[in-house]
Amino acid sequence: MQEQLDWADLVTIDLAAVGTPEGKRQQADILISAVREKGFFYVKNFGISQERVDRQFALGKRLYELPLEEKMKYVPRGIDEGDVKGYLPAGRTVIDLENNIRDQLEIFNIPKFNGDFDHGHHPAVITEKLEEVEEFARSLHAEILDPLYVLLSIALELPEDYFTSMHSYELRSEDHLRYMRYSKYPPEINAKLSNWAFGHTDLGSFTLLFRQPVAALQIRYPSTNEWKWVKPQDATVTVNACDALQFLTAGYVKSTIHRVTVPPKDQQHVDRIGLLYFSRPHNDVKLSTIKSPLLERVGYTENEFENGGNPVPTMEEWTFAKQKWQAKVGVKGDAGTILPGFNEKVYA
Repeated sequence: MQEQLDWADLVTIDLAAVGTPEGKRQQADILISAVREKGFFYVKNFGISQERVDRQFALGKRLYELPLEEKMKYVPRGIDEGDVKGYLPAGRTVIDLENNIRDQLEIFNIPKFNGDFDHGHHPAVITEKLEEVEEFARSLHAEILDPLYVLLSIALELPEDYFTSMHSYELRSEDHLRYMRYSKYPPEINAKLSNWAFGHTDLGSFTLLFRQPVAALQIRYPSTNEWKWVKPQDATVTVNACDALQFLTAGYVKSTIHRVTVPPKDQQHVDRIGLLYFSRPHNDVKLSTIKSPLLERVGYTENEFENGGNPVPTMEEWTFAKQKWQAKVGVKGDAGTILPGFNEKVYA
């Protein structure tokens, strides 16, 4: 990379250090500082080899080499109502209104393998590797997410299993593994663009992001509203905190605004492939402020819904309300009420 970029200063959680109570406490302190101040952090030593990650990237590349006609067979029937399981084609969002330029973002989401979802309708490239995909998804949950939820529980002075019990892999939630591609634009189009995807927050608890060494992700610091680049870092996974944790902690944990901007000029000639996992509480979890000794001591006791006297949604209600809103939003600056008590907008 030739350009000098303004990188975000992010901490790294070391899961190799959580084998003792002292190690857990130390990493819990690092985690809570990260999700309070920046919302993004790295995780290392999580027990999943780079080879396994690389195989999933290779699978994603094969998936997106399929003809568009083939991929379109897997568009969810309820896409306009917030169903995102399967293939979501590019071009659904206008990212430059003046020049009528649409996004080139393709998404393929694979839900949990816990018996709640049908896995009989995937492209052959996925079906052939379905056992490996399941093993990878379950490993992400067990090797990365569960330890993070234990650390978060410790930080908020709760029983260690507090958050793992509301994020069990075997119970129904809208978790999914995602293969994602931002296809490159011609130089003359990039010259007109500010971003490839507008600023937004994720709707669940934690998002895991495995990245290629392509700079495009930026976060907005909550304290200053400055946009900073997130550096691809070897042997780590990038993690961000999301809406559900913000609701459950009455804003003590920040759901960080992030976007995909135009890459540096020396990296604009490649497609950007992403491999992600979106973790969410069980569908029936009510997004009320949790009873945490720490939160009560520092005065974080009511979230947006409770403070306005509005009904508090379940995770399932929040998920489909926001996904439905996202399906309809396509122009920078569009705003709207997702549910009574919560207004959302698209950030530049």
